[in-house]
Amino acid sequence: MRDTTDKKNLFLLVQLRWLAVAGQVVTILIVHYQMGITLPLDQMGAVILFLVALNIASVLHLRRQTSVSNTQLFLELLIDVSALTVQLYLSGGASNPFISLYLLQITLGAVLLEAWSAWALVLVATACFTFLIGAYRPLALPPGLEGLLLGLHIQGMFLCFVLTASLIVPFITQITRNLRARDAHLADLRQRSMEEDHIVRLGLLASGAAHELGTPLATLSVIVNDWRRMPVVKGDPDMAEDVAEMQNQIDRCKAIVSGILLSSGEARGEGTLRTTVTAFLDDLVAEWKDSRSPACVDYDNSVRSREGIISDLALKQVIFNVLDNALEVSPGWVGIAAGRQGDSLVLTVNDAGPGFEERMLAEFGKPYRSSKGRPGGGLGLFLVVNVVRKLGGSVAARNRPGGGASVTMTLPLAALSAGESHGD
Repeated sequence: MRDTTDKKNLFLLVQLRWLAVAGQVVTILIVHYQMGITLPLDQMGAVILFLVALNIASVLHLRRQTSVSNTQLFLELLIDVSALTVQLYLSGGASNPFISLYLLQITLGAVLLEAWSAWALVLVATACFTFLIGAYRPLALPPGLEGLLLGLHIQGMFLCFVLTASLIVPFITQITRNLRARDAHLADLRQRSMEEDHIVRLGLLASGAAHELGTPLATLSVIVNDWRRMPVVKGDPDMAEDVAEMQNQIDRCKAIVSGILLSSGEARGEGTLRTTVTAFLDDLVAEWKDSRSPACVDYDNSVRSREGIISDLALKQVIFNVLDNALEVSPGWVGIAAGRQGDSLVLTVNDAGPGFEERMLAEFGKPYRSSKGRPGGGLGLFLVVNVVRKLGGSVAARNRPGGGASVTMTLPLAALSAGESHGD
C-alpha cells in the first residue's frame, strides 16, 4: 500500500507541475507583453518545454510501473526546485517576489519524503536561494515602472502568497488523505494477520485434538461392538437400541474427527469432491438436517447452475456453523435461501430468535464476541468471516424487521471453482 500511495502522490506532483507550467506561461506573457518588462523568452520557454516533457515522461512511466520509491519522489522535487531556480535566475533572482515558491516545494517534501531526503531538499533550496542573492539576470524595467518597483514587488508577493496558499491546501489535503488511507489499510492488514495467526493456532489445536480423540473413540467403538454381541443386550430391545444409538454417535464423532484431519491436510479418506453449486448446497442442507434433526427448515435454492466447483470441507463447516447458531437460538424454525447475483453465490440463513444485540452487530466476526456467555463463544462466526473472506467473499449480519436475525454469505463462484488447486 505504501507503493500505491506514493504513486498517487507522484501523480499529484504531476498535476501540480501542469499548474506551474500554466502559471509560468501566464505570468511571463503578462510581464513581458502587458507590463513591458523584457524577459529572455527563449531560455524561459526552454525551461517550460522541459517541464512539459518531464510531465509526459512521468505520466508514461506511472502507467508502466507498479510502485514509486522515495528516491523517485525526491528527484522529481529536486527537478522542480532546479527549474524554479533557473526561472528566477532569468527574472531578477532573489528580488523576484515569486522566490517564496521554494516553500511550496519544501512543504510537499516534508509531507511526502523520508526525513533525510526532506532535509536534503531544504539544503538544496537554501543553497539555490543563496545563489540567487548574488547571481541573477537583472530585469530591464521600462522608464515608467522604475518608480513603482516597490509597489509592484508587494503586489507580486501578494499574488505569490495567494497562489502558494491556494495550492498547498488542496494538494496537502489530498496527500494527507492518501497517507491516511495507506495507514488504515496497513492497520487492517495487521489485524488480518493477527486473526489469521489466531486461526492457524486454532487449526493446530483442532488437529492435535483430533489425533488425541482417535484412540479413545476407537476404544469405545470396540467396547460398544462387544456389548452388542452380549446376550443380555441382544435380549433387551431397549438396551439394544441404546447401544446402537451409542454406536451411531461414536461413528459420527469419528466422522467429525476425519473431517478435521481432512481440512488440516491430513486426510484419511478420499480426495476432494467435484460437484456443482446446486448439488453442493442440496447435499449440505440434507446432511445438516439428518445430523441435527431441526423441527422446521424452509430451504429455497434458486441456483440453477451446472458450473463445477470443489466441495470444500472448510466451507461446508463454516456454513454448518451459521446453521447451528441459527438452530440454537431458533429451534422451531430456520430459513435457508440460496441465490445468485452476477458471478457470486449468495446464501442467507434466517432465524426467529431474539436477533443480534447492537454491540454484536458492531463487532460481528470478532473472536470471543458472543452473547451466549460461555467460554470460547464467538469463535464460530469468527471462523466463518475469515474463511469466507479468504475466498474473496463477505459476510453480513442484520436483524430482521419481523424479529430474528439474518446472516448473508456472498461467495464468488470463481473462488469456489479455483478450490481445485487446494486438493493438489
